Amino acid sequence: QVQLVESGGGLVQYGGSLRLSCAASGSISSISVMGWYRQAPGKQRELVAVISSGSSTNVADSVKGRFTISTDNAKNTVYLQMNSLKPEDTAVYYCNVHYFLGGIYWGQGTQVTVSS
Repeated sequence: QVQLVESGGGLVQYGGSLRLSCAASGSISSISVMGWYRQAPGKQRELVAVISSGSSTNVADSVKGRFTISTDNAKNTVYLQMNSLKPEDTAVYYCNVHYFLGGIYWGQGTQVTVSS
């Protein structure tokens, strides 16, 4: 059974930094895409950043230059380094993983709150 374990959320002041981690386990398939989405209260879930197994990335315009996505393929782990955080970055952040053999999985979500 696939498990995604997220960590690293919390409360930070405007301009601060946080690093999110998501470790995937439980599948015999290799991972094709890993990424992060977020959902703020009253809003739809939106893409933050994704990275493919070939290291291609897609990063939302709203976080470009501030957030960096990376992976440790040996650990099946994806990271999101978030710098220069703003109150509008406040949301629940969800890890997302796609496998080559099929299957899309979501983490349980981790709260990020940026105070002004």
